[in-house]
Amino acid sequence: MTEPTFATLVSRWYTHHARDLPWRHPGVGAWAILVSEVMLQQTPVARVIPAWTAWLSRWPTAADLAAEPPAKAIRMWGRLGYPRRAVRLRECAVAMVERHGGQVPDRLEQLLALPGVGTYTARAVAAFAYGQRHPVVDTNVRRVICRAVAGEPDAGPATRPADLAATEELLPTEPAAAALASAAFMELGAVVCTARSPRCGSCPVTSICAWRASGQPAPAGPTRRPQRYAGTDRQVRGLLLGVLREATAPVSRHRLDQVWTDNVQCVRALTGLVKDGLVEQVDETSFRLAGDGPPILVP
Repeated sequence: MTEPTFATLVSRWYTHHARDLPWRHPGVGAWAILVSEVMLQQTPVARVIPAWTAWLSRWPTAADLAAEPPAKAIRMWGRLGYPRRAVRLRECAVAMVERHGGQVPDRLEQLLALPGVGTYTARAVAAFAYGQRHPVVDTNVRRVICRAVAGEPDAGPATRPADLAATEELLPTEPAAAALASAAFMELGAVVCTARSPRCGSCPVTSICAWRASGQPAPAGPTRRPQRYAGTDRQVRGLLLGVLREATAPVSRHRLDQVWTDNVQCVRALTGLVKDGLVEQVDETSFRLAGDGPPILVP
């Protein structure tokens, strides 16, 4: 009898142990899956679920979001973090209306051509929304493959072509089975083969894991520390956006200057928000969320 493949073992485990996440339910469309993938970038699942539900309740289709100004998307994004994603998601919706009749395209090259859609997101949508065979590689998947196949304790900081190739080699030939395996690899890395405290006793591939067989060596270099937030420009940007989200009229620079004691940092954060298309300057002394009102007439 042929031994089950790596993908088969992980897929079997996934069918019994996968988390019950709303974007995995039968009948969930490509737009909802795309929204989930954008929201899940660098954001915990527990924070995404209520935001995803509220977003789709308000904008159940790409066309619904495309018809709104950027300010509505930024407000709806709330405190989910990395709010530039809200603007890019709206830009993506506009592009889908203009190029694809408001539908999420099912061809990888068309997905990659959408604003804000990169290598990971395009392949994730193609696999999870359309059941196609593509290597879907995020941090969790890279860690699983690196440990179980290569015997290394951890992967590098960014996805490389070699990571895509290594993952694709493990996928079943049949597209639906490959899409299931892609979801399974990701889930295994998220809940079992974690970065700091892997639960090897619960892993379906412990018996064939190269890292386990080598004695689970620790990384040779320094471990990556979580990104600091307190006191950074990210925190100041969040405070500035918080004021602007609550405002019903343009906000004066004087009012915005009050959110942070370091004026130089405050000005830098505000300038960055304008550059990123999240905020726009109404006149010499006031600002608002992008598109939050009539068009600004440039002299």
